[in-house]
Amino acid sequence: MPPTRTSSSSSTSKPDRKHKVTSLTATPYSRKKSKSPAGYAPPSKYAHLPELPDVLEPNLICVFIGLNPGITTASSGHAYAHPSNLFWRLLHSSGCTTRRCSPQEDGDLPKLFELGNTNIVARPTRNGAELSNTELDESVEVLEEKIRVYRPEAVCIVGKSIWESIWRVRHGKKIKKEEFRYGWQEDGERMGSVEEENPWEGARVFVATTTSGLAASLSLVEKERIWRELGSWVEERRKARSEGQVKSSPE
Repeated sequence: MPPTRTSSSSSTSKPDRKHKVTSLTATPYSRKKSKSPAGYAPPSKYAHLPELPDVLEPNLICVFIGLNPGITTASSGHAYAHPSNLFWRLLHSSGCTTRRCSPQEDGDLPKLFELGNTNIVARPTRNGAELSNTELDESVEVLEEKIRVYRPEAVCIVGKSIWESIWRVRHGKKIKKEEFRYGWQEDGERMGSVEEENPWEGARVFVATTTSGLAASLSLVEKERIWRELGSWVEERRKARSEGQVKSSPE
């Protein structure tokens, strides 16, 4: 299967929030409040911006799964393009890439480093608060299907909220504080597994920190420590592949 840059499928959108008209005459009834979360932005708000193409091809070492494109990323057509985003910095400092790449090189990741990129939600927004949990959850199966098709060795979830959504869909409940951890997940949490024709055990899952410049809950040192665990494995896998060794799963 040849390399591809394909647009993700957008998930179900919610209607525009209606504004209550204020007047001196009291209304005879109370309006029902919108179920949209605070900060939610309907797809129409950024409909003028293009979706970001995926960077995928079969049998990559790792595919990075982001939340959705930001305004700068969508406008430029390249992943993690905002200057404050730490993705390209962490990709290099962790060892996933041998040098610091620019956003304009995102399409070359498969050829240069056997890595790929996609997002759980395709449509652009200014920030993650403009997406709803329903929108995220409804995108999980689309994401699983991409992994089934391209079959990478592993996927890296770039941000806690993405894994929380995948967990909700799989387990039918919110993930508890004591159940969440960064790093490699249990073997039973593999993504994209196929049981029938041409069976495949699925890609192992690594949960990394978000790289957004808006997120300050963890220090840069803490983020680098978490990402380094993935990077060291990617280095080993790239070396093994270059030497023609048999593929192995992360431990």
